Amino acid sequence: MPRAADIDRPRLAPPDTVVEIARVLTRAGFETWCVGGAVRDALLGETHLDWDFATAATPADVRRLFRRTVPVGIEFGTVGVLDAKNVMHEVTTFRRDVKTDGRHAVVEFGVSLDDDLARRDFTINAMAYDPLGGTLRDPFDGRADLAARLVRAVGDPDARMREDRLRALRAIRFAARFGFDIETRTWRAVLDAAPFTTRLSRERVKQEIEKTMQQVRFAGRAMGLWRESGALAAVVPALADLSDVTLRSLDLLPPPRNDAKPDREMQRIVALVADLAPRDAERAMRDLRFSNKTVAWVGSVLRGWTAIGDDVRRALSEPKGPTDAALRRWAGTTGRTRARAVWRLTAVRFAAERELGEPAPSAAAVASAYHRAIRIAFRDPVEIGDLAVDGDDLLSAGVPAGPEIKRMLERLLDDVLEDPARNTRDALLARVASLGDRG
Repeated sequence: MPRAADIDRPRLAPPDTVVEIARVLTRAGFETWCVGGAVRDALLGETHLDWDFATAATPADVRRLFRRTVPVGIEFGTVGVLDAKNVMHEVTTFRRDVKTDGRHAVVEFGVSLDDDLARRDFTINAMAYDPLGGTLRDPFDGRADLAARLVRAVGDPDARMREDRLRALRAIRFAARFGFDIETRTWRAVLDAAPFTTRLSRERVKQEIEKTMQQVRFAGRAMGLWRESGALAAVVPALADLSDVTLRSLDLLPPPRNDAKPDREMQRIVALVADLAPRDAERAMRDLRFSNKTVAWVGSVLRGWTAIGDDVRRALSEPKGPTDAALRRWAGTTGRTRARAVWRLTAVRFAAERELGEPAPSAAAVASAYHRAIRIAFRDPVEIGDLAVDGDDLLSAGVPAGPEIKRMLERLLDDVLEDPARNTRDALLARVASLGDRG
């Protein structure tokens, strides 16, 4: 019978740059293993670029052996080593936790590999691979749980959750990402840990949400487990009653990929908070320490969607659909640069409603209107800045300075939204004169 390591060797094939780091450490006399997500993902047949190491070498040894290093967490035994392709790999001294408060751990160095693996969260993350000798170390049967499609805590699930409350959320992310079940005792520990996730920093919760949006194909399943476990109510109370429509929307939106446009993650974040009023969504996101830029973008998209959503629903339910003038007005309301995001949110919410058996415009009607709306938003005048005249022109035409200038520009835009052919300097100034005569 071939050894387990021999069976998995074709999959467990780290890049040459990773093998070289292990070779340098091993030749210097330090036991070294590849550990963590890269080993797990390789066994699952998934590509993983972040190959990290556990080693008997101390941070000082690592910095002495490699020319290019980054002190990413020396107090925890971790040094970043840049390989020949400028990819950073974390190299961490074998360690075990001697004290933890559920957020931070005090670690002890100078222990064995098995001690190091025993401090990890789940069996599927507690495997190690020797890239030089081809041996897989799996003291907690992580491979068996991969085959059984289970997320199982290492050792005592309650103890693992007490050591770091974030593990409750990580268990959910891994289960949703890989389509695994959470082992019964581990799920009970997640439920027991959920009320204590309030002790997590807002930054750590935000990072877990971002990882879910980035990595999990069916992010709605993950957030549904957050809701079911009580963790959502604990860490983001505003989203405690997240709707089934929102959860299904997240499942329908694809995650970002390396070769895809970067706005996919942002679209998922917009969809996540779409149950909330724009101001409440912004408040929740600020509390989670999202950047001001992200908060502003999400808030503006939700305001646009809130402003036009009911009108869009009514128009798409009619046989003829929306007129071009209506599409221009909606683009003016949302803003040209946000029109695509607003329509994507509209489309995915309607799709989720249809799948859940709720009345919603048809996919064909939505798709037709979506393509027309985006084409019109970037072709036709839809904002005051698109007008063929500006405030100076109106002053020269005799419009009084002050609020009247803005009101007149809005009147002109209203005419142009109805008929873009009116957007010429002569036609608009004639319209100004006409309105002035009436006033």
